Amino acid sequence: MSQYFLRALGCMVITMLSGSPLYGGDRMSSRSFATRSEVIAKHGMVATSQPLATQVAIDILKKGGSAVDAAIAANATLGLMEPTGSGIGGDLFAIVWDSKTKKLYGLNASGRSPKSLTLQYFKDKGLEQIPNFGPLPVSVPGCVDGWFELHKKFGKLPMSEILAPATRYAREGFPLSELIAYYWKFGDRLKEHPNFASTYLPGDKAPAKGEIFRNPDLAQTYETLAKDGRDAFYRGSLAKTMDAFCKRVGCFIRYEDFAAHTSTWVEPVSTNYRGYDVWELPPNGQGIAALQMLNILEYFDVSAMGHNSGDFLHLMIEAKKIAYEDRARFYADPEFSKLPTAELISKKYAAERRKLFHPKKVLRSVEPGNPGLSAGDTVYLTVADKDRNMVSLIQSNYRGFGSGLVPDGLGFCFQDRGALFTLEEGHPNVFEPGKRPFHTIIPAFITKDGKPFMSFGVMGGDMQPQGHVQIVCNIIDFGMNLQEAGDAARWYHGRSSEPTGEQMTDGGRVALESGILPEAVQHLKTLGHHVYDGKGMFGGYQAIMYDARNDVYYGASESRKDGHAAGY
Repeated sequence: MSQYFLRALGCMVITMLSGSPLYGGDRMSSRSFATRSEVIAKHGMVATSQPLATQVAIDILKKGGSAVDAAIAANATLGLMEPTGSGIGGDLFAIVWDSKTKKLYGLNASGRSPKSLTLQYFKDKGLEQIPNFGPLPVSVPGCVDGWFELHKKFGKLPMSEILAPATRYAREGFPLSELIAYYWKFGDRLKEHPNFASTYLPGDKAPAKGEIFRNPDLAQTYETLAKDGRDAFYRGSLAKTMDAFCKRVGCFIRYEDFAAHTSTWVEPVSTNYRGYDVWELPPNGQGIAALQMLNILEYFDVSAMGHNSGDFLHLMIEAKKIAYEDRARFYADPEFSKLPTAELISKKYAAERRKLFHPKKVLRSVEPGNPGLSAGDTVYLTVADKDRNMVSLIQSNYRGFGSGLVPDGLGFCFQDRGALFTLEEGHPNVFEPGKRPFHTIIPAFITKDGKPFMSFGVMGGDMQPQGHVQIVCNIIDFGMNLQEAGDAARWYHGRSSEPTGEQMTDGGRVALESGILPEAVQHLKTLGHHVYDGKGMFGGYQAIMYDARNDVYYGASESRKDGHAAGY
């Protein structure tokens, strides 16, 4: 077995009792195994999935940049160094804690489908679903506009200074880290798409761990953005280049789609879980699925069940099934469908949905509820600055590198997020022109008594809400510290198809990491769960916690990724 799988799976095997205090408080951690200690610092903290990106963000903070400045710098660096999960051809979501106004702000920087592409086109082609790669799943990239929206509201340093480190790395090169190098190999399946091989496969092969990779085209693109701003991407020279490329390769995105693009500032939504307010962004993302799950779990004394016991895992898996059927039925672009978000995350609705749970039976199928209506691959990063501002940011091209289409001379790949539309007429997430697709990427935040407590995220497609809930329970129910909470063994429940409208009919399958004890695994099998070993399916976690009593930050980055938390 490869080293990275041993690291991702084997590190979960040992668990031990602990008597160490948690963040200077009076709670005690019930399990102490972790791959490393938490990082603790006073002035600033950064956690990303690539150590060099973390260092870039730290340098920006030390220059007087805000948390948002540092987050943008890190994201630009990850777009170069981890194109297997991110880049300016994709979308972005963020939750920002602003210490001046003492409130959270949410940004939806996801793009929309081409206005010239219709549902009838797919029908005429005889397609039952939108392809994952090529020109058809491409939607307008929202990342760049997201950067500039965040910067306009919360930035301090000029964008030229913020983008300079990533630009320099793109031109001079950087050595690939281990796990990213592994996933880079899967880019071979995209080599026939325009400009992909010449950009990402030097010498017609993926660069190996430790090899230097350069992307001078992306360096030039970053320099253009630094000089000419966001309009270069949506109305200027870059937009014109992308328009001409799309016309040539059969992609339906046009200059008009770029010019019309806007991000949306949204109000984060929350539920209270045992005295902590857990915050997510509303749809078109899937964040409220985590809130629905927590509302179901809150009724039960999960700490008494024991961490990752058979009973606890059964409860969480069943709660996931219940919430995800609503996810498949209702989550979509709110500009096109009336969404019952408030009802879905209400305690009253959770009480009704909780009745579906049986402690000794497995749900094979679940009907979506009636909440009041009539009829991947990702990077997550979080940054906190000396002024006590915090950013929870997630960004993605969707599957791997994305669509495989690299616009001429620009050094990045278009996303394939449009593959998450359904072609089922009447469904809230059905494909329509100018519409945002259902989205899997979700940042998260926790406050306590109206004050910032924790900024965190878990990468990985539909693992993300499941991961959020597991982290919340690890911290709140089981008293784990920030690093333990991420390193603890995880479970993942999935279905055979993407969540674009299909109902679960066979109970799905449950992947378990190796740290889950054999008796818990056997208990799940006895109840009827379909259990398997799902290597590499458990996401990637980064987190920052603010300890108000000592006025310091804690940072964590788990062992499943190449990531790194650092502070100063």
